[in-house]
Amino acid sequence: SRYHEQMLPSLSLGPGGPELRPIGMGVWQWGDQRFWGFDREHGVDDAREALAASLDADVTFIDTAEIYGSGTSERILGRLLKESGREAIVATKFAPFPWRVRPANLPAALDRSLERLGMASIDLYQVHWPFPILRTEALMGRLADAVKAGKIRQVGVSNYSAPQMRRAHRELAKRGIPLASNQVNFSLVQRAPERNGVLRACRELGVTLIAYSPLAQGALTGKYGPGRGKVAGIRRYRGYFRSLPKLMPLVEDLEAIGRAHDRTAAQVALNWLARQPGVLPIPGAKNGRQARENAAAIDFAITEDEAARLSALSARR
Repeated sequence: SRYHEQMLPSLSLGPGGPELRPIGMGVWQWGDQRFWGFDREHGVDDAREALAASLDADVTFIDTAEIYGSGTSERILGRLLKESGREAIVATKFAPFPWRVRPANLPAALDRSLERLGMASIDLYQVHWPFPILRTEALMGRLADAVKAGKIRQVGVSNYSAPQMRRAHRELAKRGIPLASNQVNFSLVQRAPERNGVLRACRELGVTLIAYSPLAQGALTGKYGPGRGKVAGIRRYRGYFRSLPKLMPLVEDLEAIGRAHDRTAAQVALNWLARQPGVLPIPGAKNGRQARENAAAIDFAITEDEAARLSALSARR
C-alpha cells in the first residue's frame, strides 16, 4: 500500500452506501469570489490540481452546492471531472430559500444542478438547511421520487437538528429509502454535535455525519494568530478569527502532536475528527498542495491519549 500502515479505516456513506476513505473534499472555494477570493487568490487551474491530487489519493467524495458561487462551483466540478475522465462521489445541495418553500420547487432545482454538473444522476443530494414552512413529509417525498426516477442515488440533509433528522429519516423510511447523511459544522472549535444529540442520533440511525468547516475555516491550521499571519477578506469577521487568541493553546498543542507524527496542526485536527466512527470531514482545498495535505491527514493515527488531550483542551475554550 502507498499509505501508512496506521491509516484510518474506511466508512460507508449511510446504510448500504459506497465505501469511502474517511475524508472528502469541499469545493465551496471553487467559484466563490466574495468569501474565498476565487479568480484573485486561486482559479480553475488550481481547482484542477486539487481534484487530481484528491483522486490520486483515493479521496473520492466531493461536496458542492447550488449556491456556491451561484452555481459556479457545480459548473467547475462538472467540467473538471469530465476533462479528467475519472469518477467521484459527487454531493450537492438544494437551497430552500423563503421564495422556494413549496416542495414542488425541488425537482426544477435538481434538474439545474444536474445540468451544471453535466451528470445524469447525483450521488448524494442534500437539503442545505431546514426551513420551518417547508413540510418535511412533502419534501422527503419529492426526494424519494427523485431516487425512484434515478436522478439521485442517496438522500442527505444539512444543518438539521436531531429531531429534524429523525423526522426526515422516518419519512424516507416509509418509501424504503435510508437517510444517508447529515452535514453539520463540527470541529475541535465547534463541538455542538456532541452536545445537541446530532452525533448520537446519526450513530443510532446509521447516518453519516459529514463535518463541514473541520478546520474552522483555517483557524486550526496554525497559519493565523498573534505574531502569525492575518486573515484577509470577509473571513476575518467570522467568530473563529475574532477568538484566535483564545484558540492559541489548542493550536499549539495540535502543532506539538503534529511534530510527534511528522504532520501539521491541520492534519492532526482532521485526524481527531476522522478517527470518530461515522464522521466524514470535508476540508476545502484551493489547490493541489492543500488537497495532498488533507488526504495525508488520515494515513496515520493519533493516540488515544493525544485525542483525549485535544478533546479536553478544546472543551476548556
